[in-house]
Amino acid sequence: MTPEEKFLLDLNGYLIIKGVLNSDEIEDMNRTCDEKYPPHSSENGYRTDNVSQWGPMFQKLIDHPGITPYLEELLGPYFRLDHDYCIFMREGCGGGDLHGGEGHEGDHWYKYRDGIIRNGLSVVTFFLSGAEAGDGGFECIPGTHKSNFISSIPSEVKRHERQADYVIQPKVEAGDALFFTEALIHGTKTWAGKHERRALLYKYSPGHSAWSQKYYDTSKYSGLTDQQLRLMEPPSVGSRKRTLQSE
Repeated sequence: MTPEEKFLLDLNGYLIIKGVLNSDEIEDMNRTCDEKYPPHSSENGYRTDNVSQWGPMFQKLIDHPGITPYLEELLGPYFRLDHDYCIFMREGCGGGDLHGGEGHEGDHWYKYRDGIIRNGLSVVTFFLSGAEAGDGGFECIPGTHKSNFISSIPSEVKRHERQADYVIQPKVEAGDALFFTEALIHGTKTWAGKHERRALLYKYSPGHSAWSQKYYDTSKYSGLTDQQLRLMEPPSVGSRKRTLQSE
């Protein structure tokens, strides 16, 4: 990470990593998404777990080289993949209330000490389509990963019953990835874009912790690398190997 990226992550609680996916990757994955969720479907929203099982391109996202240096820097050298899923939204599809925050559910936390940043459960969202300002999708209240007054956020703001200018929806492009800590107050705003929102969420934890009650069954995958197998191990402390050790 660059010094500026650390500054922005510490300031806001999220970081947009530009151009992680190239045009071929975006095209290939969108083609698979069309098969899973046909364009003529009458549903205006689609969500399912374990998109990492959808084929080699989705499996590659487990430890995509464009994001693993950030994960090691922000979660420590023993980070693991906790769970993954997708969110697809068509115009008018409703979102989700603002939630999260330091201490929420026990593993939502952000810490800084002596130049080192550490996070609990964190998310990398890969975007297969972009979002302009006002389109909706991912939203957050920047800085709330460190706030001492989270309980003071009005419930009507969390439920989108009142718009507040401190709730922002970042602009992203297809191919970008967005890292955020679950200690950040965040949610999903109703999708207003004319095109379909396609977001793949891969969630990571420090090696000693887990949010999901289900661990990965690696027998459902083929061709996993040693590094991917380390990433998909259950949480542990003793004798755990560094995730990004040399093969």
